[in-house]
Amino acid sequence: MDHHVHRNARLGPSVLNFDGWYYVTPYVKRQKNDMADAEAICEAVIRPNMHFVAIKCADQQAVLMLHRARDLLVRQRTMLINALRAHLAEFGIVAARGAHKLRDLCGKLQGDHLDIPDVARVALLSLVRQMEGLEDEIVGLDSKIQAWHRRSEVSQRLATIPGIGVLTATAMAATVADPSQFRSARQFAAWLGLVPRQNSSGGKDRLGRVTKMGDGYLRKLLVVGATAVLRRIRDAQTQTAEWVRRLLEKKPARLVSVALANKTARIVWAIMSKQEEYNPA
Repeated sequence: MDHHVHRNARLGPSVLNFDGWYYVTPYVKRQKNDMADAEAICEAVIRPNMHFVAIKCADQQAVLMLHRARDLLVRQRTMLINALRAHLAEFGIVAARGAHKLRDLCGKLQGDHLDIPDVARVALLSLVRQMEGLEDEIVGLDSKIQAWHRRSEVSQRLATIPGIGVLTATAMAATVADPSQFRSARQFAAWLGLVPRQNSSGGKDRLGRVTKMGDGYLRKLLVVGATAVLRRIRDAQTQTAEWVRRLLEKKPARLVSVALANKTARIVWAIMSKQEEYNPA
């Protein structure tokens, strides 16, 4: 068994859900082999301060599969869009940025309105058909995620937080099976990799960039949501809006969006652990 322990790695009748392979690595002695790995896992699991990931139910695992499948299809669609733009640029045909602009260009390509060789048109139309098929699949997955969101009380409460939509709410509700395993909101934000990396010694605090540890998918959703909030926060009259505006006066927008994502993660933990509604005040 590899010491990079999977979340659902099994050893005997119990499930050893370690929160990261780095908790087991220090217990591996000298050479790495299956016996040494198993011994390290057995040693790590009996440590009193070891961190574990709460076991998810089958329904939560299922909706996370929807998210992972959707994320894969979105990345494949982006690859096709980039390929189409690059191939058309070879013939001097350039479309404005944005998916809707590329759809207009695809319509002209299908309608034989572009002056390109027939052989190139066949290749490009093949990419267009692949892209349209992916879009249909993504829409179908979105509808399944939306249906799960309507059945989940936790997801609906999370969706009331600014910067959190259906995707982020359902991903959070499905991933965080037991919020009580985190001692505080800061520990939850640290688990998501949204706190500065520490290199402190001798009583002197040295903070660097965000650690980017934990679940990268959840972190991405939170940062994207925070970026969307920044675009429409200038006229808001909430405490968070005032805090963001003060930060924007002295910090770059990207740094502020990560800081807002950190704040949003803490609000998520508070709502999930206390089972309360979101209060803007």
